[in-house]
Amino acid sequence: MPQPAVNVIIGNSILETVGFFQKILDKFSGASAKDAGQSDVFARKYASFQALLNANNSILEKMADMEDKLSGEYLIDRQYIVHNAVAISENVKDVIDRLNEIAHGKYTGLYERYKHISIGLEEAYTRRKPVADGSLTVAFDGINKSMADLVGGKNANLGEMKNAVSIPIPKGFAITSTAYIRFMQHNGFLDKINSTLSSLSVDNLDELRAASKEIKDKILNAEIPPDMYSAIMDTYDGVFEGRDTTVSIRSSAIEEDDDFSFAGQYSTYLNVRKAEVTQKYKAVIASLFSDNAIFYYKTKGFKETDMAMAVGVVEMVRARAGGVMYSNDPNDPAIANITINAVWGLGSTVVDGTATPQSYLIAKEPALKIISAAIPEQQIMAVCNENSSVDEVQTPVTKRGSASISDEEIITLSKYALTLEEHFGVTQDIEWAIDQSGQLLFLQTRPLHVYAHEVTPHVPTDIKGHKRLIGKGVVTCKGIGHGKAFIIRREDDLLDFPEGGVLIARTTSPRYVTVMNKAAAIVTNIGGTTGHMASLAREYQVPTLLDTEIATDVIRHEQEITVDAVNGCVYEGYVRELIDNYENKPNPFRETLLFKILSQVLTWIVPLNLIHPEAEEFSPKNCATFHDITRFAHEKAMQHMFQITDVAAVQPEFGAVKMVTGLPIDLAVIDLGGGIRASEGRPKRLTPEHVSSTPFIAFFKGLTSMRWPQGRPVDVGGFMGMIAHSATMSEAQLDEIAKCSFVFLSDHYMNFSIRLGYHLSLVEAYVTDNLNDNYIQFHFKGGGAQEDRRLRRVRLISEILREIDFDSIVVKGDVIDARLSKYKKQSIEQKLEIMGRLTVYTKQLDMVMYNDSVTDQYKAEFIKEHITGAAK
Repeated sequence: MPQPAVNVIIGNSILETVGFFQKILDKFSGASAKDAGQSDVFARKYASFQALLNANNSILEKMADMEDKLSGEYLIDRQYIVHNAVAISENVKDVIDRLNEIAHGKYTGLYERYKHISIGLEEAYTRRKPVADGSLTVAFDGINKSMADLVGGKNANLGEMKNAVSIPIPKGFAITSTAYIRFMQHNGFLDKINSTLSSLSVDNLDELRAASKEIKDKILNAEIPPDMYSAIMDTYDGVFEGRDTTVSIRSSAIEEDDDFSFAGQYSTYLNVRKAEVTQKYKAVIASLFSDNAIFYYKTKGFKETDMAMAVGVVEMVRARAGGVMYSNDPNDPAIANITINAVWGLGSTVVDGTATPQSYLIAKEPALKIISAAIPEQQIMAVCNENSSVDEVQTPVTKRGSASISDEEIITLSKYALTLEEHFGVTQDIEWAIDQSGQLLFLQTRPLHVYAHEVTPHVPTDIKGHKRLIGKGVVTCKGIGHGKAFIIRREDDLLDFPEGGVLIARTTSPRYVTVMNKAAAIVTNIGGTTGHMASLAREYQVPTLLDTEIATDVIRHEQEITVDAVNGCVYEGYVRELIDNYENKPNPFRETLLFKILSQVLTWIVPLNLIHPEAEEFSPKNCATFHDITRFAHEKAMQHMFQITDVAAVQPEFGAVKMVTGLPIDLAVIDLGGGIRASEGRPKRLTPEHVSSTPFIAFFKGLTSMRWPQGRPVDVGGFMGMIAHSATMSEAQLDEIAKCSFVFLSDHYMNFSIRLGYHLSLVEAYVTDNLNDNYIQFHFKGGGAQEDRRLRRVRLISEILREIDFDSIVVKGDVIDARLSKYKKQSIEQKLEIMGRLTVYTKQLDMVMYNDSVTDQYKAEFIKEHITGAAK
């Protein structure tokens, strides 16, 4: 068996002259490892830690994806929002459960914060306001777009066109959602229908069709409440001035023509006489429960209580021509063109696809201009007859193959398209008609849903005349940033960060949030899109490029640069081509209700308020979002895993196996699962070759690559200081020193408590292919020399740690606590190997650190031989 570490530090001959040191050896040799059950406790704790990391990663990935969708470059639906919000909520609950398993119920206060956030989150994605109280009917003269909850999206937009933009529409009125509730309650339908629908599965079409038919039959045979009937008839007479005017009865559901078109799902009835209005009203209400409509809203993530129907009663336009117009070409939205489809007769044949329409393409800029026209022969057309119906008739021969609208009418339509797009702020899908007298009337307008990636601004990739400093990286938040580089070496550098600077750093850190309001861009050597800082960058909309690997090497402090966080490049100087081409144009999707819901949902998930783990505010009661909870839990979980060696220190019988290392340390191994090669079973004589733990292999490689110091010059003062220090130690302190070194292992995890004489080094690491999980924690304490020499060694170790990118280093007296995180697997392994070398190198340096210059000499020696030299 190798001699105890204290024997190596002092030397055999000296040890024999110091009798009381024998106590240490006696206690050391008496430690036993009988109870394998304690090892199972540690294994369960580690399993909880792994589960916490998995849930944490799932949360961060979903957060990143949802934030990316908020950019407006993807077409999503409400089901996407609800699904991810619920999944994140479940993952957060799992994180809290796992943390409390690790910490023995210490953080149950997180459950109260979780409940509060969950309620707010559910309200955000449910977004179901009670149907607005109000009149049973409202004339178009009194409607605007803010009244969508009362009159439905289609009616609200019609009223907005007439009253806010002075665009011609037919006369008409809305039968409101309040009337819908009145009708359904009067007949006792609401609870029954909601109960029936909530139990339906869209996978069972037969069941769905049967339920639909039953509901529709009930509605068609139901009674219109007397007061509601009177309101409809009175409003009809007032709007149409007592004339028996034929009208169209059109759906205007609360969610229709907003984030979801519900195109073709609900019924419309044309050329309806006054006497038929209420019966056709019921027919439109019944269409809310058609089998295809039920399937549509269920697959889009709506709930039964989301569905409420207002109805429009609109004067019938006996159209000479009609059709549909898009204010921007959905097939090529980057090019500013308007498209118009037109037919002879009613435009319904365009909407239902029974006629091939004429197609016109109009350039918006520099001036409206018809650039193409396609006019097929139109065989049939829809017309109103005198018997309150619509007929499909043969198109007169003189009109087949001829334009249904003139060039002048095309330009007039296009002008209105521009007006509507500007007013509503998004591309519009517009229905129009021209009556027999040539009057143009608009029948509806709604947001045109296109794939947002089609409207992403073009950013050139080949910039001539500008030196490219970086040509790769992970884009976390898209954009272009320009300014002077400001390299962050340590946290204090943030205090001097300038307005408009480009933050350059080795790694990511949520602490950078303090300057994100000033940063033109962020570029780091390492990092991923799902990290805390990446989420903050998206929240603050700072163009961010991560994982460049070389940013701090190739970019000089205060060098003027342009960051292309679209293509993943960094250029020297001011690149006008990039900055001029990337215009922050209004994104049409950012104004839709769906994206407003997504934004509201993310306010309960994404913002990070707990930035500094050492701050007093870093506590469960201050968790305001799910991100806060996950950051808090991740931080505390690592702390508790780091402390498992403290448990083992006071419970020596923890099921450990001694390892023969060939090094002058006595090492006990606790396998948490996967740390020892499965094919080996439980070897009788455990050696490092049996270990499959990635971090241990890297760290042990460093330990064994050094010559363990035997002959460092020890001055008398330093040695006597050690003796004096030891002579005053308590029995408990002697107990602590006597224990052997030990290591907890899994395939990805290592917690190595290495005791060398009078000091303790504790190295914990987690190493996987997921850089978000990867970290190294380091703790150092103790030493046998006089205080000034111990402090010099602490300074040496701290400065070397900083040299290998440890971003959190806290020194208190002769104790060091440090952490490094979010590096790629290969980089973490390299740093662990250096940590192994550093452990051996500093083994007894406090004995020889006579003054600061000697300390600096040893520091320079290690950096040259084991960091700079090793990198070559």
